[in-house]
Amino acid sequence: MSVQAPSSVILIRPHRFIPNPETAADNAFQATGEHLHTDMLAAAAYEEVTSLAQALEAAGVVVHLFEDQDHTRPDSVFPNNWLSTHSGGHVAVFPMYVPNRRRERRSDIVEFLKSRYRVQDVIDYSGLEPDGVFLEGTGAMVLDHQDRVAYVARSHRADPVALERFCTNFGYEPMLFDATDPDGTAIYHTNVMMCVATDFAMVGLDLIRSEVRRQQVVERLASSGRAVVDLTPHQIKEFAGNAIELQGRDGLVLVLSGRAYRSLTGDQKDVIQRSCTMLPVDVPTIELAGGSVRCMIAGIHLSRREALEYPLGQGLSGRLAQLV
Repeated sequence: MSVQAPSSVILIRPHRFIPNPETAADNAFQATGEHLHTDMLAAAAYEEVTSLAQALEAAGVVVHLFEDQDHTRPDSVFPNNWLSTHSGGHVAVFPMYVPNRRRERRSDIVEFLKSRYRVQDVIDYSGLEPDGVFLEGTGAMVLDHQDRVAYVARSHRADPVALERFCTNFGYEPMLFDATDPDGTAIYHTNVMMCVATDFAMVGLDLIRSEVRRQQVVERLASSGRAVVDLTPHQIKEFAGNAIELQGRDGLVLVLSGRAYRSLTGDQKDVIQRSCTMLPVDVPTIELAGGSVRCMIAGIHLSRREALEYPLGQGLSGRLAQLV
């Protein structure tokens, strides 16, 4: 078992999905001018989450699938931005940059985690929002759980003050850098340009502005013996950096979108497949919102409670929880 790769995840299946108009201003990955009927978008996104859940379950990953019918939460399919979990029983709830995304925080999901997993404390940073301080979870931070490093591209959604507070509370070393796309637009979330797995890391090195900082990132990743897969700006645009390593039934699995998978070269896939089985899943509708498969997955780095500890009526398997 790898400390980096959780074996259980949370997914949100939206019934009212649309690309969020309030996030388009600073999300260069988000599509604009799409003319599909909103009902068609919602239906397609619903099916894409269903397909992802089924693919993960088939690989032996435990999926807790929550439903969302609230039309005021267009980005609810991306729970990793407001919630993270950590070994030792720790949960973090994060401050969100765009006001309508703050509605995505759900106490029922936190309570579910407490009922199924050993949770010691919940640290809620959402009180920073009135002060204009934001840190959008494992979208803003790419966490190396093995070496305890938080890699962060500075943006509206990743404030250094909140980052320092999180790292102090959870025991990570912050590694902050400035990153922009070829047009000079700041990368809005670190997890679209970077993925840290157990034996390798994928990162768009050319997007890191400082050559000195770029080299420091490479050296920090390589110091743990990881192979560093350098992603091109085009591959980043195709969401190749937006991947996550999970623990499946038969070993480690790298989950990414079909679009991301198709953008990788044979040599890059060879490096990844030395330690991981690759699991591509097509999510083209959800990618219109500017995020991909990694954004859709909130990994659970918590110890499970014993089956007999579950409240009566919740079942013992925990394989698939479907909650409204």
